[in-house]
Amino acid sequence: MGFEELAALKAELAEQAKRATQAKAAQDRRAPATQGKPPVDAVVRIIGKLQKHFPVAFPKNPAPKVPLKIGIFDDLLTHATALEVTEAELRDALRTWCRGARYWACLTDGAQRLDLTGQGVGQVTQAEAYRGQQLRAGRSQPDAARSKMASQPEQPPRA
Repeated sequence: MGFEELAALKAELAEQAKRATQAKAAQDRRAPATQGKPPVDAVVRIIGKLQKHFPVAFPKNPAPKVPLKIGIFDDLLTHATALEVTEAELRDALRTWCRGARYWACLTDGAQRLDLTGQGVGQVTQAEAYRGQQLRAGRSQPDAARSKMASQPEQPPRA
């Protein structure tokens, strides 16, 4: 190889390196800003959508949760396309929302159950309130006590 050929090869390699650097910079600009953050769970994302569209029925923390209407899942299904979620995703989100100490704490005897618009559509019965207390108590008990309690039949208090 002559001197001229080496110079041409050097220039070509420099041009390739420059194009590669520019392509990498363009790719970095297109990368999402959330890089380095853990991905958000789909259920959490859907609950966020529910809180945005139905703030009375799905209040944000620290506001207490409210008892939801029996059969509210059917009401949510009518809004599934607007929320851009599937039936299974809605089911998981509602299951997660209703499974926790904050929700169980709102299940008090006579409390108003709300629909998606925040209108009262029923009341929490004594049996439902008792079930909420049992679930809340079961969550805070150690595993040994929980297994002992599970072996005993559940009976609501008699009025």
